[in-house]
Amino acid sequence: MESDANPYQPPTTDVAAPAEPAVMELAGKGRRFTTCVIDYLGFYVFAALVGIVVGLAFGQEGLNTLKKVPDALLGLSIFFIYYLFFEGIWARTPGKWLLGTVVVNESGLRPSFGQVLGRTACRFIPFEPFSFFGTLGWHDSIPKTRVVRTRRS
Repeated sequence: MESDANPYQPPTTDVAAPAEPAVMELAGKGRRFTTCVIDYLGFYVFAALVGIVVGLAFGQEGLNTLKKVPDALLGLSIFFIYYLFFEGIWARTPGKWLLGTVVVNESGLRPSFGQVLGRTACRFIPFEPFSFFGTLGWHDSIPKTRVVRTRRS
């Protein structure tokens, strides 16, 4: 039972590198604004789900505890968790999924968790939404991320 083939040797396959790197097309301001509107609606749904889960898990006592938390602190916390959760795991929020965009780093790769954390924290800078009158918003320029299109539609 002698054979020249070693079953433990890795296969020999030539893998050709792509001819040129993929071109990143930045998402336009209209698409980003619509994504923002969808994500704000998603945030409200997410906040309602938090209330439902707390009510189901802890009953009236849990809801009473939630009522003791200042509204601004509770809302900002849920807002922070919403963006950190979706962009930290998938680099996309529900709005980005619907409109075919994704968050990438400057090289076009998946952003690090630190970049997503910085991006989410930058959303709390006063007047940050007005930063889009420039080229990039602060929550993109400071952590060095971009929002690019994933499909042409």
